[in-house]
Amino acid sequence: MAPERIGAAAVKVNRSVPPPTVVPVLVYPDVGAAVEFLTGAFAFVERTRIGVDHRAQLAVGDDGAVIVADAGNDRTPPPPGVATHVIRVRVDDVDAAFTRARDHAAVVIEEPVDRPYGERDCTVEDPAGHRWQLAETTADVAPEEFGQTTVTPWPAYQADAD
Repeated sequence: MAPERIGAAAVKVNRSVPPPTVVPVLVYPDVGAAVEFLTGAFAFVERTRIGVDHRAQLAVGDDGAVIVADAGNDRTPPPPGVATHVIRVRVDDVDAAFTRARDHAAVVIEEPVDRPYGERDCTVEDPAGHRWQLAETTADVAPEEFGQTTVTPWPAYQADAD
């Protein structure tokens, strides 16, 4: 019998929550300021606001989402100078996305760079210390071409592997 997989269930509709399978919930000291930064710097779209400064749901591209949550109880943003996570966001033009983020006061961690695995990316930090990696695909490169191993191909690439 195959093990049950998280996220394998059919998607049920609930207009009160974002539809993606995985939705990061990021803690900010000021939800309103976070929404202003994320919509300005990354062109995210605010979909739902819960309370004045409790939570907000934002759309990321065509199929992603993030929830911005208030600090409190056991929730706190990352401590200054500590990277607890990096959120990778696919963009059409990493150089333009980088410039937009930098122009909205994102802290530059790494400027755009070409990677041997067919990606161009950069890393910036928002005012609350969350790190964002903006990434653009530049080439289709098989993992084996740069010393990696394909264990199970992503479904979208399965036909190419057969």
